[in-house]
Amino acid sequence: MAWDDGLTGCARDIAASSESPLRVVAGPGTGKTFALMRRVARLLEEGIDPKRILLVTFTRMAARDLEEELKKLNTPGVEQVRKGTLHSFCFSTLSQANALGLTGRVPRPLLSFEERFLLEDLKHDDFGDYYKRRDRLRAFGAAWAREQDQDPGWPQDNTDRRFQGLLDEWLRFHQAMLIAELVPVTLGYLRYNPGCPERRQFDHVLVDEYQDLNRAEQSLIDLLSERGSLTVIGDEDQSIYESLRYAHPEGISGFNETHEGTCDIPLDVCRRCPTRIVTIASELIQNNLRRTGRVLTPKPDNCEGDIHVVQWPSMESEAEGIAAFISNKIVSGEFDPGKTLVLCPRRQFGYMIRDALRERGRSAHSFFHEQALEGNPKRLDECKAQEAFTLLTLLANPDDRVALRCWLGFGSPTLRTGEYQRLREYCARNGPPREALDAIINGDLSIRYTTGVADRYRLLIQHLESLAMRSGREIFDTIFPADQEWAEPFRTIAEDSVEEWTVEKILDALRTNITQPELPSNVGYVRIMSLHKSKGLNADHVIVTGFIEGLIPTRDEDLPFEEQMRYIEEQRSVVTP
Repeated sequence: MAWDDGLTGCARDIAASSESPLRVVAGPGTGKTFALMRRVARLLEEGIDPKRILLVTFTRMAARDLEEELKKLNTPGVEQVRKGTLHSFCFSTLSQANALGLTGRVPRPLLSFEERFLLEDLKHDDFGDYYKRRDRLRAFGAAWAREQDQDPGWPQDNTDRRFQGLLDEWLRFHQAMLIAELVPVTLGYLRYNPGCPERRQFDHVLVDEYQDLNRAEQSLIDLLSERGSLTVIGDEDQSIYESLRYAHPEGISGFNETHEGTCDIPLDVCRRCPTRIVTIASELIQNNLRRTGRVLTPKPDNCEGDIHVVQWPSMESEAEGIAAFISNKIVSGEFDPGKTLVLCPRRQFGYMIRDALRERGRSAHSFFHEQALEGNPKRLDECKAQEAFTLLTLLANPDDRVALRCWLGFGSPTLRTGEYQRLREYCARNGPPREALDAIINGDLSIRYTTGVADRYRLLIQHLESLAMRSGREIFDTIFPADQEWAEPFRTIAEDSVEEWTVEKILDALRTNITQPELPSNVGYVRIMSLHKSKGLNADHVIVTGFIEGLIPTRDEDLPFEEQMRYIEEQRSVVTP
């Protein structure tokens, strides 16, 4: 592989560094992927067993991209390097160790909208309002390490302990797991089993996007690398998941304080972006208070670049204007559709731009899969997508207790929490919820004040019976109608991903693409997506839309002031290169 002038020295330092912990603080466009690949290549060239190298990425998309880059090295053994997300590693580890089986846990993950029902069922005076309960759930996923000086582990606060106890009861009854649970469970398994083989299986651990890991994940990395070398690459200025999952960007800024003998290699010259964009991004991120003061600088021979700031009188006119601008640039040959990216703060706005481009004969696709199941499940007009997805889940597995809980609660201002609690208390002593509900609607069982859940169950039975004899494709078209805008993300996923139109295959494709989306990089069309979704993507031309107060940055007035400020700082990281 040829060396990039100007990156040669740093890349060689990274590739040839010693067994000391290595921290590479790399700003956007500074060549971190190239340097990471050189590190892997050097290890293989030195005769390191590829199976004893672990390369951790933050997303499936990043894992796929790194795998493609590794193949280009043409280094023997590169295909045997262990690579992937930390969650996939944890699931594999727990399955092989039979840890889940021994504890009686079922690896059925909860989706974000399903967590809303969980949190409603955990309503308790000691746990605070919905937002405070949500924060406790996130803290649980980070093994209760909320602050920089806290070590991940069991909750120390009595209220947190009670919350975790009730949470565990709910998950066990519903035969489910939180996706965030995988890391704390794996951390506990490794921490309390020092002789287990998993703690000795790697000689070299390399971690990308280290700033987006939470304290539990960073502690897990330390255990996996305790008998070998550790290389972390990241940038505190690019941390965008602190408010969503207790990401710990201080882990990379203070890495040298927790890892003795750390060798530092900074990458702060941006080779990817024009000078004006780098300058504006650097000025913007300076407003964040919790940072080390690093400055990203453009490579001297970078082009100046063009920045257009345009104001529109309405959302409709903005969508039409942006579509006309992109279309004209494509016609003139200045824009390649596949290298043009449109970032929108809202799905509906993205659809408007996509449709306006298509009306002009331009190929455009929107990628808002992570927003497909958004909405308040207490409102019938906002939960149609959730209800349809839940029905599909119950068609694939009528005994799915999480989906049944959601179905019974849809459309009620209380999610029928009180009624469901009475049903659950009965079932905890007498058997599965479906058996109890069948007995109730058949007149063989009476549980006081459960009329609402019984009516919802009757409706479910009607749907299941009416769809039972149809083909998978017919079922899909019935549940996700082609004439409904809310159904479009599901139909797009299905058309692109489903090979065999069975209910089970359709559900698996939808669940995978919504929770772990993989975005195509080599395409011939304009891509339209959310700002968070674009992390890690490269494009020659980027249009950021909806840049108005309240959308960018978004301010959630229901959050405490300090948390609002932290969320705003995080959004500054999203819009930098």
